[in-house]
Amino acid sequence: MKKWIALIVLVLALLAGYVAAGPYLTVDAIRKAVQEQDTAALSEHVDFPALRLSLKAQLEDYLVRQAGEDMQSNPIGAIAVRIAGAAAGGAVDALATPIGIGAVLEGRNLFNRLGGGGRGQDVYAPNLPNDPLKDAKYGFESPSRFTATVNNADGEPVVFVLTRSGLSWKLSDIRLPIGEPPAPR
Repeated sequence: MKKWIALIVLVLALLAGYVAAGPYLTVDAIRKAVQEQDTAALSEHVDFPALRLSLKAQLEDYLVRQAGEDMQSNPIGAIAVRIAGAAAGGAVDALATPIGIGAVLEGRNLFNRLGGGGRGQDVYAPNLPNDPLKDAKYGFESPSRFTATVNNADGEPVVFVLTRSGLSWKLSDIRLPIGEPPAPR
């Protein structure tokens, strides 16, 4: 009987260790996929529908805050805010792709990545990224939520949020360093 109890305790301890190590293993897999520019491998570790929803909500909130109350109360201003929101949705769709996520992880501007910029003088030189999560700060927010924080090219923190579903972890949110609303005049 004691052997069975010891075996159950051992299995539970191994399972808890695997769950605790899961986000670190996922971050390592994402790091390798970005370094190798393997979009298929990166796609396995990202929950794109959840990521798109989160990014769209952040950008829409930012646009509304930047527009201010005066713009929102004006009918023409409200239409302009909606048009800007639709354009932001297109930007999110470009960002929430393996290439876009890779660019964010590298701390580079997405438009430089898509346009081939940031390679130095030789346009034909391979675009080999540095370790995208080299100086990341890691932490659990809850047993099912893990964060990796890195600084972008401007030195602002970008928080990558992984969520657990069963025993697997996926990138489901990126908290962008979007500025605060302008001060009231």
